Amino acid sequence: MKRGTTITKKTSNEGIYPVISGGQQPAYYIDQFNRDGETITVAGSGAYAGFVMYWNEPIFVGDAFSVKADEKQVLPRFIYHFLLSIQEKIHDLKSGGGVPHVYAKDVARFVIPLPPLSVQQEIVRILDKFTQLEAELEAELDCRKRQYEYYRNKLLSYERNEVEWKTLGEVLLSIKTGLNPRQFFTLNTSDANHYYITIRELKDGKIIPSDKTDKINDEALKLCQKRSNLEVGDILFSGTGTIGETAIIKEKPINWNIKEGVYSLKPNHSMITSGYVRHILSSQKIKDKIISKSAGGTVKSIPMKELQQVQIPLPPLEEQQRIASILDKFDTLVNSISEGLPKEIALRRKQYEYYREKLLSFPS
Repeated sequence: MKRGTTITKKTSNEGIYPVISGGQQPAYYIDQFNRDGETITVAGSGAYAGFVMYWNEPIFVGDAFSVKADEKQVLPRFIYHFLLSIQEKIHDLKSGGGVPHVYAKDVARFVIPLPPLSVQQEIVRILDKFTQLEAELEAELDCRKRQYEYYRNKLLSYERNEVEWKTLGEVLLSIKTGLNPRQFFTLNTSDANHYYITIRELKDGKIIPSDKTDKINDEALKLCQKRSNLEVGDILFSGTGTIGETAIIKEKPINWNIKEGVYSLKPNHSMITSGYVRHILSSQKIKDKIISKSAGGTVKSIPMKELQQVQIPLPPLEEQQRIASILDKFDTLVNSISEGLPKEIALRRKQYEYYREKLLSFPS
C-alpha cells in the first residue's frame, strides 16, 4: 500500500489523467500521473473516506492511497472484489475530528483469503460478469434519461401560434401550501405518527418518505390539511430551495401532509390534466421561466403570485393525455424501483453481492 502525493488544482496543469482523492469520482484531471497499470485506490479523507475504486489506466493518486497486488500470489481484481465485500468495515475505520480519515495501516490489518490463482481467476470471471452487466444497465439508464429529457422538451415545446397559452392561475383552481411548525405545532412528538413532507421527499415525480422524514401528530395533520386541502390528483411543487420538483397525489393522503415550502396545485380538469401539469412544469423552458421569477438570497423561492402568472402552452385535453402517457412510460422506465431499469439494476447488484459473499467465504 502506498500513500498518494499532495496536490492542488491551482498548482497543476490541466490534462487527461484523473486525480484520485477523497471522493467517489476523480477530483479533476491533470497532465501527469504517479500510478500506472492495475491499481486499487482507497479514498483517504472526507465524507467518502475509505471508498474503494479500481483503475487500469494511468492515474494520479492524491489524497488517497493505492493498493498494488503481488501478482505471483493474488490477482488485482480479486483484491478489488474482496475490498468491496468489506467496504462498510473500511468506512467504519474513519477517525479524526472535523475531517474523517482512513489510513493504509488500518486497512492493511484485514486478512484476505488466498485460494490458488486458478480459483481466483474463476471467482473474478464470475463477479466481473455481474459488474459488467450492472455497468451496461447503468449506461442504458443514462441513455434513457437523456432520451426522456429530449422527448419531454420536444413534446412540450410549442410556438405561440400553435396552441392556446394560459397562465397557471387560469388553469388551476387553487395554489395552496402547508404549514411550518412555528407556533402551530411541534415536530416529532411522542404521539407523532404521520409524515411531514418537505422538498426532500419529492423524488422523481413521487412522494417518498424515509426513516429520516419528520413526523407530526393527529392535531398537526388536521392543521396542515385545513390549509393545504390536499386531494387525489393535486400536484405537489417545490417552491423553495430546489425549485421545480413535482409529484402527483395518487392516493388519499391520510397519513401525511406538507410543509410551507411545498405548494399544492389543484388542476381545473375541464381544462388541464394532472399528468400534463406535472410534465409541463418539469420541462426545461417552463422550469427556467419559473426559476427566473424566484426571489431571495441563498435560499430562493417562487412567490405564489409569480407562479400563477407563468404562462404554459395548453393543447386540447386529448393531446395532453397523449403526451402525458408517452412521458409516463419513460418516467416508469428510468425512475421506477418496482418495474423500471432502477429495479433491474438493484436486482443485479443484490445478485452480485450474494455471489460475492458466497465466493469469497473460505474456511479459516
